[in-house]
Amino acid sequence: MREYFMESERIGFSKWMDSDLPLARQVWGDKDVTRYICATGSFTKRDIMSRLNTEIENAAQYQVQYWPIFERSTGELIGCCGLRPFPKENKAYEIGFHLRKAFWGRGFAAEAAHMVIKYAFDTLNAEKIYAGHHPQNAASKKLLLRLGFTSIGDRFYTPTGLKHPSYTLCKADAK
Repeated sequence: MREYFMESERIGFSKWMDSDLPLARQVWGDKDVTRYICATGSFTKRDIMSRLNTEIENAAQYQVQYWPIFERSTGELIGCCGLRPFPKENKAYEIGFHLRKAFWGRGFAAEAAHMVIKYAFDTLNAEKIYAGHHPQNAASKKLLLRLGFTSIGDRFYTPTGLKHPSYTLCKADAK
């Protein structure tokens, strides 16, 4: 059983560990998950290992990561949801979530994002959270707007080579 540092009604948030490569493959080895987060639409084995290492390094350096999230009732990996530091701005983070297809459309992304937003503002004392999504990912757009994020225009996202619709949520505006 995984140890959770944060829990919602249905979700347990854990931390990526070096031994989690099989779990990382379940998330980032799935083309349905990665089609909107990289230019090729899929991660290589090396990409998956690199992503896992980045998350572990972010936790060590910044105390945040796109944490692995699990369904509390079954222990099954849902995907990941969390934060990474936003460059060039103090007290700012970027939120992200990558869910396995079996968990799409069931409210897990919203539930996890609410927990992460609360964590960012209450625990990390963040002032602002940024978010973005692939231009074709209508579900992410809908969720970000429902969470209270405000559009700030399109920004170039190097991993896809595209301009992504981008958003912000300020602490003062959080629901």
